[in-house]
Amino acid sequence: MVGLTLFFLAAVCVLSSGVWLWAICTHFFTESVPAGIGHPVKMRVLSCLLQLLVTWGLVFEKLRICPMPQFVRFVHDLQLLKNDPDVLVTDLRFGTVPVKLYQPKASSCSPRPGVVFYHGGGAIMGSLKTHHRVCLYLSKKSEAVVLAVGYRKSPKYKFPVMVRDCMAATVQFLKSLDVYGVDPEQVVVCGDSVGGGVAMVVCQTFLNRPDLPRIRAQVLIYPALQALDFQSPSFQQNEKIPLLTWKFAFHCMCYYLDICPSWQSAIKKGAHLPAHIWAKYDKWLSSDNIPERFKKRGYRPMTRGPLNEDAYRETSVFLDLMCSPLIAEDDVVARLPEACILSCEYDLLRDHSLLCKKRLEGLGVPVTWHHMDDGFHGVLNTFDFGFLHFPCSLRILDFAAQFIKGL
Repeated sequence: MVGLTLFFLAAVCVLSSGVWLWAICTHFFTESVPAGIGHPVKMRVLSCLLQLLVTWGLVFEKLRICPMPQFVRFVHDLQLLKNDPDVLVTDLRFGTVPVKLYQPKASSCSPRPGVVFYHGGGAIMGSLKTHHRVCLYLSKKSEAVVLAVGYRKSPKYKFPVMVRDCMAATVQFLKSLDVYGVDPEQVVVCGDSVGGGVAMVVCQTFLNRPDLPRIRAQVLIYPALQALDFQSPSFQQNEKIPLLTWKFAFHCMCYYLDICPSWQSAIKKGAHLPAHIWAKYDKWLSSDNIPERFKKRGYRPMTRGPLNEDAYRETSVFLDLMCSPLIAEDDVVARLPEACILSCEYDLLRDHSLLCKKRLEGLGVPVTWHHMDDGFHGVLNTFDFGFLHFPCSLRILDFAAQFIKGL
């Protein structure tokens, strides 16, 4: 019995060492950390930790214990939540959707702005806990009531469950503004990454809801806004930069949109859409719309591959406006509320922000834009994260809070 126990412990140690080694090697051999980020050691530590979690998750997935995203979320949610004496935090449920309400404790002689926050995480990770510090600071700094939405995620729940959960929670909040002391003329939607995409979807959808208060503004933090073109400058320049590499982004898409992984090459080459689709949307998505200064780190225009009919049939969901709000028609985009867009240089999705800025401004929608030259995708989650904190995350939150207070 003792011998069996020792054998088991030795096997666990060997497996653990192997997983650590695999995570470290995966980072150093498949990812790159540009000097412009400013804190390369921190970035490498963050990337290795994420690789470690994902690798363990894949091991458990292969053993049929639990899906990889579920394991990563479980570990992320082990973190202790910080309190702030100036902000009251309340856990609620809007129907079946869990939410967190952040309310400044200081008295106010007038209703406060309201912010509905949709967290990022590729629709497979992230939670009310991972973005708790962000929402706490945003509420305190902007003096606003912040509602964070805990939508259901993949792989258990596929598209468009996430979007529908967010819209349902937003509707209930908008119908209860007086309960929370929120000014109906000052409601803002905000999100990072895939949550930023949801914020734009909510704005577009609620344009046709006269029964609800009108959304005053949208705050988009390195948002994911389209799933058509994967050959833009930022996809070429940043495909190997953590925390969102092209490989990991594609895995998230497969989980959320129920896409077969075998279509990765066709999708990357643009062979998943026919010529008439590209002809329709190129005027908005073309790299010609990207300022030249964002092409200097190495960009080469690519010729799209011939149409793969099977890939097109399976990826037609990409054309859904709840998946790609950036391709909405001009008459919709022109009616969207004022926007604050925060982009990061070393972000796979950087060009989504740049294309969105150009479209909105071209249609007369006011845009406030802040670009983080040292930023990367996911940097927001390092806010107030001890040694792994990046100053860029604080700048993003301060810009967002200043925008909200200035409305």
